[in-house]
Amino acid sequence: MEILVPIFGIFTSFILLYYLSALNRSNIFLALFFLCCNLIVLVYYGLHFTHNLFWEGFCFIHFLPLSFLLGPLLFYYVKSTLADGEKFSKWDFLHLIPAVLMIFVSLPFTTLPFDEKSRIAHEIVEITDNYNVKFNWVSFEFILFARSVHLFLYSIFAIGYFFWSKQQLLKKYNAIPSNNPIIQRWFLTLALIQIIIACNSIGHMTTLYGHGFTIFNMKSSDIFNDKYYFRICGGGFFIQNFILFLFPKVLYGNISYTVEVKNENIFQEIKSNMAKKLKPSSIGIESDLDVILEEYLNQLPFINKGFSLSQMSFDLKIPERFLSNYFNKELAITFSEWKKNLRIDYVCKLIEEGNAKNITIEAISTNAGFVSRSKFIDAFKERKGVTPSAFIKSQATT
Repeated sequence: MEILVPIFGIFTSFILLYYLSALNRSNIFLALFFLCCNLIVLVYYGLHFTHNLFWEGFCFIHFLPLSFLLGPLLFYYVKSTLADGEKFSKWDFLHLIPAVLMIFVSLPFTTLPFDEKSRIAHEIVEITDNYNVKFNWVSFEFILFARSVHLFLYSIFAIGYFFWSKQQLLKKYNAIPSNNPIIQRWFLTLALIQIIIACNSIGHMTTLYGHGFTIFNMKSSDIFNDKYYFRICGGGFFIQNFILFLFPKVLYGNISYTVEVKNENIFQEIKSNMAKKLKPSSIGIESDLDVILEEYLNQLPFINKGFSLSQMSFDLKIPERFLSNYFNKELAITFSEWKKNLRIDYVCKLIEEGNAKNITIEAISTNAGFVSRSKFIDAFKERKGVTPSAFIKSQATT
């Protein structure tokens, strides 16, 4: 049954990579991170639970560089989610140095004939449990400890980077994105799982190399043995895969980490109502977004109370950050203001066509998607300069 855990995770990774990377660039790093996590679990299963010479030789040592990719991929994911539109710079490649070094460090083993590798792996895993293998420059013990410490430090670093970015937005806009709570919960959950897995691995390696200790009168050898180590790490990665589906906005890329800056300039509001051309984006939107929105708005999605930027992103299969940039930069208006204007225009059209004569103001506001009668009246008066009642009377006299 344990083998189903990494297989399910690898399947999830390919879903992210193949179907959802176009919606959100950060999903590429998330997919690669999940793929590495589950490949590591699969390799550990093949090495310790198959009792097969081929899989022992194949899984032993060869996949160690993957362990040094987990931390950087986690950081890349956090950074690409927070830094809207920021490109992958040459400095970001520095994070990959430990993984590249690991390839060269392990050459004395990986260049051996496969039969010899299988024999060494079988003898260590099944017979001696003595991980004394020849490497370039460092010992196997150092590598096993280093990979766990590496993941632990990167998890802490990713958390720190998130809160640093949050403080930068506070300083710049005196506000934080409306999506901050859900993104913060997701990042902290993801990082915490890595910290638990890294600590479990450190405890396992410490016990493996004869540096046993006790926790609450329990020997480390009883807690961090091979059986529990695999189940804790595998269980952690399985929970990680499952939790992802509890954050559908994250999964489908329908979420951004940008502050909506309200614009109160009347000239820019007039500008927002003018049709604009939009250049094709990097995600493959070839036609003008104005045309796409016109067809979409014919279905009147904005009169639903739950209509949001996330829902619109999901319906159109366009990333939320792309739509947010379109409103803020191309139209110079926030999504909230744009939605409110659509609802007011919809109400005015109903009144002008005589469809609001026999219903109350409260019913009109509900039909237009407003959450309350008072908010509707305030929004209507702000846009039209008169109350809905006064507007209805003015139309009745014409």
